[in-house]
Amino acid sequence: MNVALLLGCNTTLLGTYGEQNQTLEAFRQRVESVFQLQNSMTNDVMFSEIEPSETILKAEQKMQKACESLNEYAARESDGLSVSFELRQRVEQTAIGCENAAQHLQQLLSSQPK
Repeated sequence: MNVALLLGCNTTLLGTYGEQNQTLEAFRQRVESVFQLQNSMTNDVMFSEIEPSETILKAEQKMQKACESLNEYAARESDGLSVSFELRQRVEQTAIGCENAAQHLQQLLSSQPK
């Protein structure tokens, strides 16, 4: 996913992006990394050789909800559709929550018995 200008109205004037007030390039890289991580976690659950526990399934659902705006953005961009300013703002505001949820799922998956 090539992240376009993800602008928040309160950070545009400051030239910083996301909840951690990063530069545009740092924010783009972080969002790309978050997108890849959450996709990897979805694949790990989907293609697990053992039946995922209820805890893992709930964590995956929580991650999907937290990453909803990012996935919508990626799908629209992939399909060549326009991305609204509102959606860009939502991605900016939810990127860290998505990342945290994906990292939590990653931790649960790495600690499950093989």
